[in-house]
Amino acid sequence: MKNEMTQKDMEQIQEELRQRRTELMPKQLEAVQEARAFGDLSENFEYKAAKMELNKNKSRIRYLQRLLDNAVIVSDQSKAGTIGLFDKVRAEMVGEDEEIDLQIVTPMRANALEGLITRDSPVGKAIFGHKPGDTVHVQVRPDFGYDLKILSVEPQQDDGSIPISN
Repeated sequence: MKNEMTQKDMEQIQEELRQRRTELMPKQLEAVQEARAFGDLSENFEYKAAKMELNKNKSRIRYLQRLLDNAVIVSDQSKAGTIGLFDKVRAEMVGEDEEIDLQIVTPMRANALEGLITRDSPVGKAIFGHKPGDTVHVQVRPDFGYDLKILSVEPQQDDGSIPISN
């Protein structure tokens, strides 16, 4: 499966990888060696904690490298007036008088609890490419869906301010 990302996503991941490999890893290796020098490893909490931090860093490095290995660069440009990648959207659930704020992001930045959704999510699929004033149907499951009226679209570009998910 390919990971859609913008050029900024790729740059952020590459920078995090560089920092983890060249700055964090040497410090963690040194902490493991220092803790090992304290003696009996079976009762050495400092050693276990240092190893755990080192392993978490190695795991994150593997994860980030896999993201890059399967990356597909996508553009954050959209047609004028239509909803595209990184645009902020205000919509109303038809019949509910409830407004929601959303932003279409790449999968590695998604956080539904903060309104950061992908264009492949049910809401993202429904609103992507539409414009203010359109009413779209969001099909959540085969037996459940609802309508959203798009109230406004605020064009945005990837400025790197939305963090990459863990």
